[in-house]
Amino acid sequence: MATTLSNSAVHRTNPYEGHPSLSKLEAEVLWEYARLAQNLKELTAETRRLGEAPDETLLKRLRALEMKMGLVLTLFKASVWAVINEMPVADTSYVYPDQTADETVMQ
Repeated sequence: MATTLSNSAVHRTNPYEGHPSLSKLEAEVLWEYARLAQNLKELTAETRRLGEAPDETLLKRLRALEMKMGLVLTLFKASVWAVINEMPVADTSYVYPDQTADETVMQ
């Protein structure tokens, strides 16, 4: 969006100045409303332009961020895998002491 005011005639000169039916204050107020209306028109046009076409700079930055996040996810998964591999393996040869009292029917 442009940081400077447009060069439209409304911003340069007061079209209501010297009008016979208006006081100086009324002309100033109407001029301010005309400048505000022009600014709103420019803002609407700029937002419409931004909404229709993607911002290429923002897209490039988001792509770079996406790649970095993918790398972070990969490193996180590798770290979790390393922690899991460092855990001691459970001893499967352990015999439960009360196996004979088990009355569960095995199929």
